[in-house]
Amino acid sequence: MPPDSQHVPRRATLTWAGCRRGARAILAVLPPVFVFGIAFGIAARGAGLEGWVAALMSMVVFAGAAQFAVLDLWTSPVPWLPLLVATFAINARHILLGASLRALCRGLPAWKVYGAMTLLSDLNWAALIAAERKGERDLGYLVGGGALMWVTWVSATAIGAVAGGLTLDDVKTYALDLVLVTFFATTLVAIRRGRIDDLPWLVAGLAAMGAVWFLPPNWHVMVGGLAGGVAGLIRDEMKRR
Repeated sequence: MPPDSQHVPRRATLTWAGCRRGARAILAVLPPVFVFGIAFGIAARGAGLEGWVAALMSMVVFAGAAQFAVLDLWTSPVPWLPLLVATFAINARHILLGASLRALCRGLPAWKVYGAMTLLSDLNWAALIAAERKGERDLGYLVGGGALMWVTWVSATAIGAVAGGLTLDDVKTYALDLVLVTFFATTLVAIRRGRIDDLPWLVAGLAAMGAVWFLPPNWHVMVGGLAGGVAGLIRDEMKRR
């Protein structure tokens, strides 16, 4: 439910009340996050990682798609350059996500902004964007949801790593690596503002598909985001004129 207007500050801030609202809003996401985390733990063990290494990776990196991607590259010796390039290509979308929150962060101390961004993910970003349109101005909304997701993700990874029994190919066979992708796709319905979003989304989708075919793996995320953003800018400029 949207926060009551009397509980939502007029200017951007970061409070415990906002953290609690964000945590409550993200509760519906936790089951698929938990399943996805278990899938990663299982896949990590199948790729040869020790259970504690898999849990430590989830604790420090906290980036499900990137963590799955590096498992395909995890060999001995570790190919650090391709691994770093793949990780950047996948997580570069956070540059766009962070940029979209610039107005909400304006006026806050840098340590609060950068601290909050360490917990930024697709899902608590989407929850915050939807809440912001209803009046939310508390960056704690992002922090509360992200912290709860982080605890769930790390715990599930540890459980999956201990359980073992499957390989990375098994995870893909049962489509466990698509759980969060599917869930996030459904959240687009909630944040769609109407026909105004259709053109940027269409351009982003087509650009991402083209990048999958013609560019190295994982670059489609950044290409799609940039293409959609440029399409939105051009559309707005044409309307102003």
